[in-house]
Amino acid sequence: MWAATGFDQPAATPTRSASRSAFDVCHVGVVLRVVLGMQLVLALGVAHVAASPADWLVRWSQALATALPASLLWLVLTCAGRSVLERMSPPGQWVSAALLGALAGLYGEVQSSMLDWWMGGAPRSWWTVCPAMLTGVAFASATLAWLRQRGRSELPAQAQARLAELQARIRPHFLFNTLNTAIALVQIEPTRAEAVLEDLAELFRQALTSPHLRASLTDEIDLAQRYLRIEQLRFGERLTLHWTLDPAAGDAEVPALMLQPLVENAVKHGVETDPDGGWVRVSTHVKAGQAVLTITNSIPANPQAASTAGHGIALRNVRQRLRLMHDVEANFSAGVHKGETAEHASVYVVRVSVPLKPGGPA
Repeated sequence: MWAATGFDQPAATPTRSASRSAFDVCHVGVVLRVVLGMQLVLALGVAHVAASPADWLVRWSQALATALPASLLWLVLTCAGRSVLERMSPPGQWVSAALLGALAGLYGEVQSSMLDWWMGGAPRSWWTVCPAMLTGVAFASATLAWLRQRGRSELPAQAQARLAELQARIRPHFLFNTLNTAIALVQIEPTRAEAVLEDLAELFRQALTSPHLRASLTDEIDLAQRYLRIEQLRFGERLTLHWTLDPAAGDAEVPALMLQPLVENAVKHGVETDPDGGWVRVSTHVKAGQAVLTITNSIPANPQAASTAGHGIALRNVRQRLRLMHDVEANFSAGVHKGETAEHASVYVVRVSVPLKPGGPA
């Protein structure tokens, strides 16, 4: 049994680095931040030499004619060469980013000069190329510094998530209840007892070994199903589970150890506190190039039966890690919604939306 769970095997080597790549610039959110940041810096810079608001607007527009194509070219080149840049040493990465910045600055200046000449302006001096290239180097270096800092910021969130999952998995009541359930099944249903211990071992293995930074939605669903199978034995008929899973959504990447705390919250606040029990529904589907995960749970009809509201730590952690991984391309919402039956007038819904991998189903 232990061999089947992989508990006796060494931890798998993560397929990704422990932190986000410094050249992870292929996200819409990163592009928007870089472009808007560049425009803000230029707007403040030309304001110092502008004689009036109208003059400032003209100067800013002229500066953007050079800087905007240059910054977009740097982002495109960095995204295209990401796999090569990631394999370089840190000094090599800085030099490469600076050289790409100089090349982008040169491109922006040449394009702006040709546009000015085509509109009847006087040819520019060769000297104008030097400030443009130096500015490209400065912007590229500043952007790389921000991206490296952004990558390092993911580590505390990952460590916090791992600690939270570890604490959740080794709670005495959860461990003792699971072991007692397995003991009770040993004599009457040994196969089910073995399955319970295998699920428990897999939960501990995922919590105690170094987890991957990212996981597929399919893997997260599998881990959540193991957890809920154990809770199903504990609560019996008080817990009803509904699964509606779209295989097309399974390849989407999400933060590792994301789903289990969400379904745990659903059980804790929607089933455990209700003497009559409740239900948890997990569904996935694909919509507009996004994988949508929805966790819905019943809410106790009797307000007195509900426990004190939680602190929302798990929800905040999931929201933060989604933002670090997918930026503006991910969506997260959680709250009470109107139920579909009189018995459960209100339900709690958590919805996560992440982009599918390129080339995936639309």
